[in-house]
Amino acid sequence: MTTTPATRTLPHVLTADVPGTPAADFLPGARELVRHRLHTDGAVLLRGFDLGGVAGFEQAVRTLAGEPLAYAERSSPRSTISGRVYTSTDYPPDEEIFLHNENSYQAGWPLTLFFSCVRPPTSQGATPLADTRRVLAAIDPAVRAEFEARGWLVVRNFAEGFGVPWQQAFNTEDRAEVARYCERNGVELEWRGADGLRTRARRRAVHRHPVTGEAVWFNHLAFFHVSTLAPEICEGLREVYDEADLPTNTYYGDGAPIPDEVVAHLRDCYRAEQRRFDWQQDDLLLVDNMLAAHAREPFTGPRKIAVAMAEACTGDRTQFDSAPEGTTDGDR
Repeated sequence: MTTTPATRTLPHVLTADVPGTPAADFLPGARELVRHRLHTDGAVLLRGFDLGGVAGFEQAVRTLAGEPLAYAERSSPRSTISGRVYTSTDYPPDEEIFLHNENSYQAGWPLTLFFSCVRPPTSQGATPLADTRRVLAAIDPAVRAEFEARGWLVVRNFAEGFGVPWQQAFNTEDRAEVARYCERNGVELEWRGADGLRTRARRRAVHRHPVTGEAVWFNHLAFFHVSTLAPEICEGLREVYDEADLPTNTYYGDGAPIPDEVVAHLRDCYRAEQRRFDWQQDDLLLVDNMLAAHAREPFTGPRKIAVAMAEACTGDRTQFDSAPEGTTDGDR
């Protein structure tokens, strides 16, 4: 096995000594090394191994991080490939997906993400990464302090014709089940009209990693803010909807608007730390979901990336208001 130079840390690359080495033979003995590099660098790319298809991908998840997790409280369309293995976000190929941390708008999230390259794109289509420790360090101290003091709020309006329907987001058509989920997870809900739903959730912007103890910029506040959309889409939505009725938007935790220029500053901090690589057939990428944000470039060709999530980080202590003095928001 060979590694890339230490300066290439995101992702850290582990390459098979013999191309086509079965991942099932390599991973059990390499688990400690892979997880060490994951928590040090934020992401690990295993290249040149024979993953063994979807079944092999699922086994790799179990070997390195335990049972895969279900995708709950969805914010983007995905398709199930098998069991708890999903497609990457089913957005049109000409659209960029901005940097974010999976499910960071929820009360619980997966600590580890897995991506498998089933079929690489013809051009672009990378999954860029950004170290959330470095993003946090780049943010203006006054901006950071504001969010540490006030938290952030995500408001989602589920309505026919735009975005993911609430039935798909919550994996049920039962309103009572949605209400129970929201109560368990610190989400306020309001049924609107015949079949509309508005949810509000207040979360932390800065967390501490449960393994390393490091402070990380872990949230969806830039991703979900309306100004992060393409300019023509942002302008169109603001013309059609009142502020409160936008499909998705973010605010300070007390409900006050976040100025567009503040969100632009946050996007600049993300982009300054963005790193990319080109996908190759059978690549296996592990991402520490709290140490690294991920994105998607536009692409051409038949790109197919399988995704799985593992290691639930859950509990009331992850919510903004409920961490008792002396605990960290990443405690499990």
